[in-house]
Formats: sequence, C-alpha cells, structure tokens
Amino acid sequence: MKRLTFIFLMFGFVAQAQQKVSWPNHKKAVIVLTYDDAIASQLNVAIPQLDSAGLTGTFFLTATLNSQTIPLWQAVAAKGYELANHTMYHPCLSTAFKANPVNYAENYSPFMMIREIASMNNLLFAVDGKVNRSYAYPCTELSVGGVNYVDTLRKSGLIKYARIGGGPEAIITDFKHLDPLLVPSWGLPANSTGAELIQYVKKVQASGGMGVFMFHGVGGDYITTPAVAHRQLLAYLKAHQDEIWVATFQQAMDYITR
Repeated sequence: MKRLTFIFLMFGFVAQAQQKVSWPNHKKAVIVLTYDDAIASQLNVAIPQLDSAGLTGTFFLTATLNSQTIPLWQAVAAKGYELANHTMYHPCLSTAFKANPVNYAENYSPFMMIREIASMNNLLFAVDGKVNRSYAYPCTELSVGGVNYVDTLRKSGLIKYARIGGGPEAIITDFKHLDPLLVPSWGLPANSTGAELIQYVKKVQASGGMGVFMFHGVGGDYITTPAVAHRQLLAYLKAHQDEIWVATFQQAMDYITR
C-alpha cells in the first residue's frame, strides 16, 4: 500500500512539473517583441508595421531622445506601447564597440549605474507619465567596473522587470524559478530571415511558454532585421492570434508574477 501511495505521489509531482501556464483567453503561448536604443528605423518602419498588424511591443529607450523625437515617442506611448529603460548613455565594455570612453562600462561603478537608471526613469516619466518601469541591460552585460550590479538594482526598487540576452533557445517555460530581473530573450543577429523568426515562434507555441525577441534596427540602422522579415513575423503572429498572446514585456511579466 505504501508503495502504491508513493507511486501515485510521484505521478502527481511529475504532472505538476509539466503543467503549463494558463495564458489569458485560452492562448497557448506568449510572444514579447522588444526593440532597443530608440533608433529611427523603429519609428519609421517597426512601429508603422506593428500599427498595421494591430500588435504591440516594448521599446527600450536611451537619452538620445530630443525635441524632435520626444513628441513621436509620446504618440507611441499613447497607442499603448511600453516605453522602457535602457539607461541614459548605454554603457558597454570597450571591447563591445567603440564609444566615448566616459561611457565605457569598465569606468562605471554600480552606484553610477543606478543613478543613471534613476535619471532615465525620470526622463521616461516626463514622456509617458508612468512610474513602473522595465529595463534592458546595455549590451546584455550584468556588470560595470567588474562588479555585478543586479542585486544593487534589485534593492534600489527602480525597476520592476529586466531583460537579458540569449540565443534562439531562450524559451521560458520554468516560471516558478524565473528571476524577474533576469528574463532571457533572443538577441537577433543581423539579417535574420522571416522564416527564422517564425520558426522561433513555433518553438514557443510548442512549449506553451514565453518567447522574447530583442530587435535593434528594422529595415535600417544597425544589427538590422530586414523590414520584410519583420513584416512576415507580424503577419504570422496576427494570423495565429487565437493561439498566441502578443504582449508588452511588462504585461507578460505582470501576468506571470501574479
């Protein structure tokens, strides 16, 4: 009898471990479209394509905003897109790319990073009037000045959720152990095809989990996803809206943490 009880308990544990998240409106999976660096091709290409498809996304902005682009991003926020924090000056290691040495990550401290994130939060508040903010680590680096600042960021309370990098295997299914400040995403290489983007979505659908895209340029700028590939992805997502919930980063994470 004890052996049978043990077997039934084990079956129960396995079933619980394999249980999938129940997404809103009986959806089977969630896809999050995120875009980094507040670059022109996002305003000129990505957002018009998203508008046309009736889909949404998250834009991680830096302090490259100016008097010409701030009204444009205000209009983007008014449509329901999420504006999120990508720091003021995008500090990365000097080995990542050449920039002003003042902004190299090795010249920062965790305190400087937190101060900059706080300042960017204030700038974003001036743009969209929102308080709760998501974050993306510049160059997906978790350290500045050789010191990991994730726990410092966590203690600051400035950020609700944060996105890191990853490859096409970055599909989230273990929500019980997901750190809200270390959410993986697929950092797209330049010139990814529509077929590759759709194949990733199909894997997410099969898993019943969440997939997060990390775009930069769309039809221009750098680390560029061709406009046609982006449009093909959106067409697939729109055609499968009965199965796929396309949400902003904060919408998806709010649902998961609830």
